[in-house]
Amino acid sequence: MKSSANFLWLSFVPFSKFDLWDTKRYTSKQFESSFPIVRLGECIREENKKYKLSTQPEKEFGILGVSNKVGIFDAYLQKGKEINQSYKKMKIGWIAYNPYRINVGSIGVRKSEHLFEYISPAYVVFSCKENLLPEFLFLLFRTETFNKVINENTTGSVRQNLTVEILKNLEIPLPTLDEQRKIVDAYQRKINEAKTLELNAENLESEIERYLFEELGVQLAQKSNNHKGLQFINFTDIERWDILFLMGQVDQIGSKYKIKKFAKVITSFNKGQDGKSLRIDSSKFPQSDFRYIGMEHIEKKTGTLLELQNVKGGEIKSQTINVPRNFMIYGKLRPYLNKYWVNNTGFDNIICSSEFFVFDIDEEKLDKSFFKYVLASEIIQSQINDKTSGARMPRINEEIFFNLHFPMPDIQEQLKISQKISSMKTEIELNKEKAKNLRVSAEEEFEKTIFQ
Repeated sequence: MKSSANFLWLSFVPFSKFDLWDTKRYTSKQFESSFPIVRLGECIREENKKYKLSTQPEKEFGILGVSNKVGIFDAYLQKGKEINQSYKKMKIGWIAYNPYRINVGSIGVRKSEHLFEYISPAYVVFSCKENLLPEFLFLLFRTETFNKVINENTTGSVRQNLTVEILKNLEIPLPTLDEQRKIVDAYQRKINEAKTLELNAENLESEIERYLFEELGVQLAQKSNNHKGLQFINFTDIERWDILFLMGQVDQIGSKYKIKKFAKVITSFNKGQDGKSLRIDSSKFPQSDFRYIGMEHIEKKTGTLLELQNVKGGEIKSQTINVPRNFMIYGKLRPYLNKYWVNNTGFDNIICSSEFFVFDIDEEKLDKSFFKYVLASEIIQSQINDKTSGARMPRINEEIFFNLHFPMPDIQEQLKISQKISSMKTEIELNKEKAKNLRVSAEEEFEKTIFQ
């Protein structure tokens, strides 16, 4: 007899599907799709065969890795004698994922460009049957909708685990092979267009350096040392214990313009226009609002501010320096990262890490944009490379910074150069923005096509 009761608030689960005591997988609404819904286990094979690589102790084996940024990648070479456990082999087109990090996208497909073929047995490895394209399944795994499905089906309270048994029981939308190819191709066309724009941006960055060197007539030449035998250095000339530095084997700059030291153009250094120190102990103003810039907030080599963090004075425990309007900052920690920025925000309450130099320049003689682009160039990096101190946390000191030098044409020539580079920078940013939008559009279009 069929029950006539109408249960509005209860959900019923067939006993055949009730394999785990985990209510979240049974009470959540998974997804809807115009395509047939099938169990993933009908479309994949687990590839669990392991190989004992230690039987060939002197042979080098290429080991693959999986990350949430690039998917599968060639990780490292390792000799058989260094490998204590058996490894899985991955063929081209096979998929691997980290069962404890699949919810953050740690999954990838081995492609023809991957030279290595072995992977840690900790990864789940599987291949697709004839009715499923691995590229389609990989893109499916990266959608927000399916990521929600994964999160609702993992086990474990501390480390979320997606076992291969659970994986096989997940349901997926399954278009025909032809439809899968069309969907994947549409996605890839946008990604390829984005890659072209990103490559154009990279080429323009290189063109900026070439243009700057050409306009300034710059040549970087290493000073040679022809002296033989013993050499003597005056004690007053010793600023650090570095043989190449002491012997004069450092890069020199040639140019058709006069060469100026930073010391000749910097008007204020860690001091305001009034001559007072810019250093500030923000902890003495625990409830005051500041905008804070740490080393991590400046993009390397571009001078782009990634974040202007709003903080209370009491939240910053390290030493800080105030950054007045129109002042510049330059990272003295790991200077090879080339982190610089100009405060054109109009804010006065910006503070930065003491790992930056904070300074202003003589704008009657030097265009700030021109100087910014010089700071970003190999003209400066070539002088810094051999002058850092500290192995783990390399820095440059104030004296080294003041003694950096650069070609300085007249102000009109500076303006011409900076305007041209600014135009190129604008084009670079437009290319990057278009590429970013194309990538987002490709992912959104894929998800809308698969899920309703």
